[in-house]
Amino acid sequence: MVIINNEGKITDNYYLIDGMTMGMSKFLAVYIIENNSKRLMIDVGEALKSRKIIKKLKDLNLYPVDIIILTHSHWDHAQGIKKIHETMDNPNLVIYASVNAIENIKYPERMIEGFQNMSEVYPFEGVKPLKEGEMIDLNGLKLEIINFFGHTMDSIGIYDKKNKTLFAGDAIFERLDKDAFFIPLMPPDFHEEELVKSFDKLREMKNDIECIALAHFGIWKGEHFAQILEEMEDLYFKVKDALIMWYNENLSIEQITSEYIKKFIPNSKFWNEKLFVFLIDMMLSGLKTSGFIK
Repeated sequence: MVIINNEGKITDNYYLIDGMTMGMSKFLAVYIIENNSKRLMIDVGEALKSRKIIKKLKDLNLYPVDIIILTHSHWDHAQGIKKIHETMDNPNLVIYASVNAIENIKYPERMIEGFQNMSEVYPFEGVKPLKEGEMIDLNGLKLEIINFFGHTMDSIGIYDKKNKTLFAGDAIFERLDKDAFFIPLMPPDFHEEELVKSFDKLREMKNDIECIALAHFGIWKGEHFAQILEEMEDLYFKVKDALIMWYNENLSIEQITSEYIKKFIPNSKFWNEKLFVFLIDMMLSGLKTSGFIK
């Protein structure tokens, strides 16, 4: 099997928790890396799911965690950090994010611009900054921080050289099943030139990576990892151009969603009308905040 998207222990060192963002199964992955009894959690999900995340950690005997890394400051990845911090029974808990994310987490109002009905913000201080090339030592398992800007200007990946795995957050691509995807074109801090650089950076690492862990959703390896590398840039530009065309034709969000499904993911078994309308709306907002459409 080359797609790992079931909740629970997935390798000797990795666990996956379904963040149930917006109440939807298999949409946001929260990963736990454990080595020699030390635990690192990647992203925390939305605030409303904080208690469920804590319960799942306890159910998997992963509570408490020692380190949290936020891959970027978007609400669906970082909104729950204040509540998780308050609940986690570990006075030595350390929380990290990109140096560029610190102000966004401290003043999160900006990072919900363009996201409809996401008005709740939970300002949080105390995040330690990370820069590219820094290493996190998880009791002997070395994890390297790599900038993958574009989706946001604070997006980072966590690279596990020993296990040849990159935890990429939202920085590169989103694949909900083998036939369903969306691109990292989201408001309010999208930069196309930086995204293309991140595509190049990942391709340069391809011989050192066997698996990519996507926040949306699961670990992809073998032929499916190769497929992501092959398609990510081409699909980004094809989706971007199609969205601009449909928007300029004055189609409604529902009509654009229908066209997207027919053109790009007609064979997908992952279908949720509410979710895809939301995703299309967000991608259009990303085009607007980036100046591609008005």
